[in-house]
Amino acid sequence: MTTYHFVGIKGSGMSALAQVLHHKGYDVQGSDVEKYFFTQKALEEAGIPLLPFQAENIQPGMQVIAGNAFSDDHEEIQRAKELDVPVIRYHKFLGDFMKNFISIAITGAHGKTSTTGLLSHVISGAEPTSYLIGDGTGQGTKDAKYFVFEACEYRRHFLSYDPDYAVMTNIDFDHPDYFADVADVFSAFQEMALKVKKGIFACGDDEHLQGIQAKVPVVFYGFGEDNDFQARNVEVTPEGTAFNVFVRNTFYADFKIPTFGDHNILNALAVIALCHYEEIDTEIVKERLLTFGGVKRRFSEKKAGRQILIDDYAHHPTEIKATINSARQKYPDKEIVAIFQPHTFSRTQTFLTDFAASLSGADAVYLCDIFGSARENHGKLTIEDLQGKIDNARLLQEEDTSLLKDHEDSVLIFMGAGDIQKFQAAYEQHIQVK
Repeated sequence: MTTYHFVGIKGSGMSALAQVLHHKGYDVQGSDVEKYFFTQKALEEAGIPLLPFQAENIQPGMQVIAGNAFSDDHEEIQRAKELDVPVIRYHKFLGDFMKNFISIAITGAHGKTSTTGLLSHVISGAEPTSYLIGDGTGQGTKDAKYFVFEACEYRRHFLSYDPDYAVMTNIDFDHPDYFADVADVFSAFQEMALKVKKGIFACGDDEHLQGIQAKVPVVFYGFGEDNDFQARNVEVTPEGTAFNVFVRNTFYADFKIPTFGDHNILNALAVIALCHYEEIDTEIVKERLLTFGGVKRRFSEKKAGRQILIDDYAHHPTEIKATINSARQKYPDKEIVAIFQPHTFSRTQTFLTDFAASLSGADAVYLCDIFGSARENHGKLTIEDLQGKIDNARLLQEEDTSLLKDHEDSVLIFMGAGDIQKFQAAYEQHIQVK
């Protein structure tokens, strides 16, 4: 049997795909840097061998799947070419793999991972489903009917796919190291829309998505009256959020979700609309929405005395605002403290004012040094440039997180796409959270 070797297996998509192939019974191994990433826990639990990068990892008879972050000059990819071992890029492999299923691509500037996790959980309550989630989780289910996967717009990678369905959560300007502006982002989504084979589920409250053209039906969901699937009568309770769904102005059903914030209602609406279209039992959809436990690094909570510690991947002003609002809804009587580590210099520079505005929604703000990317020029930007735009913002060092103890009855939200978790880990060690 062919062994699949993953170059860069700790990447979130790569880790998830490795798990999918492993669950399907294939021999899987991979290599990466020694540094610990949260994605490797699931790989280790599955017994998938993790090796340090070295040319000797590549042997005749293998199939190499290469992560997008690694160039053709990488020693393992070079070695594969010398041995005539086939090398395929992650997104190309995925595009070929999904042709065996009813494939559902989850796209959007924000909310992809949460929506992919939610749809995978709901739809697998009705039919065998394989899935690939951007938090590094993957499942290759035997005799799967559906394949639900996260499809990223960065560098237009999602154009490698021809899915049956696509969910489009929103269009927003991000990845300023690649996209010129929001019109450039829209053009990528428009190109993606033309590759979808059966139907698109798009958030109709998003002004950019309203302009999407397609050869297949486009079903709109949202709060606005013009949507095909509309959420009405939203009620926030201590347990979560309840709302009614109307389909083209006719009452359809009541739903409850154990989460907070408008973005979570919209994610649920996308799932409800797609399941309705695929004629999945409404009662199953209701029950599965209620039992969804979330995905990694998306509002992941711990309790420490009177403090709530939240780990969240929010790294764009829109996401920061949504995360802070969710915390306010869930914990209306607690102080909300934002601890933010900007991710990439280009994103920080582009959105400096927007970051300041969204973080100012918290009661207190701590900033960690910018987590740079190897592919960019730092310029003269520093974390102090952001600090200067936020009243009373303080800088936080990994070796001195004790400042956070001052916020006794609070929600501490650790946000970022770099290694913000090390600040939370240092604080947990300081206060001895188990």
